[in-house]
Amino acid sequence: MTRHAVVALTVAAAVGGLTAPTALANSAPAAPAAVPASVPTDPVVTGATVNGGKDVVVGTTERKTFTVTVHGSDDSGLQFADVDLLGPAVGFYTTDNYCETATACTTTFTVDPHPDPYNENTDLRNANAGRWYVNTLVDTNDGASLLAKNAGGFLLKRAAALTVNAAPEPVVKGGTITVTGKLTRANWDTYRYAGYTGRSVALQFRPKAGDTYTTVKTLTTNGTGNLRTTVKATSDGYWRWSFAGTTTTAPKNATGDFVDVR
Repeated sequence: MTRHAVVALTVAAAVGGLTAPTALANSAPAAPAAVPASVPTDPVVTGATVNGGKDVVVGTTERKTFTVTVHGSDDSGLQFADVDLLGPAVGFYTTDNYCETATACTTTFTVDPHPDPYNENTDLRNANAGRWYVNTLVDTNDGASLLAKNAGGFLLKRAAALTVNAAPEPVVKGGTITVTGKLTRANWDTYRYAGYTGRSVALQFRPKAGDTYTTVKTLTTNGTGNLRTTVKATSDGYWRWSFAGTTTTAPKNATGDFVDVR
């Protein structure tokens, strides 16, 4: 993988041979001379978009590939971008690529929850979850370079899983429905899912003829990530648990469990 040394920006506008027109007596001041289009401008990095603006969510078995697009401009056009991702617990990834347009440079990253036998320290650990930042060194077609730190950011999250079971099915109207479930999340240290404890999870209901879930109550997962509560049976519909997510763990909705109320 090609790496570029950080180069100080030395682009300077050199304009010579231009003289202002002589002002006529009693006339209005002459307008400033227009700057020729050929005069170089400094390169600018305006930002970076990661994974199309979405969080990067990784489970325990599959690699996750995502793009980072650096946006910027220069009178000669952007040519090449070297992109570094820096995150918690000394997390670091790097890649580079030629720019696809004069104002955009896209590179591709792949993160893996499992160790890479051919590249040490490239697997994810639980401590890597959280906010990451984008640093980039951009080269222009006229030979200038610009280092932009914190050009963008994103959240790298552990995937979550959420189950639900509403019983009995069917149930007599006015009877009691017991709703259980479990919230787990990817553990990048053990490559398994484990209970996510002490987290607020909403119990939601959607009528059989409706299309919108409404929160009925909110519970906190116990020491193993389990959930259990009871509700009164009033009408046919779907029950599910809904987890809003955290800065380190992705949100998750369980698939609704239908209960026939008779």
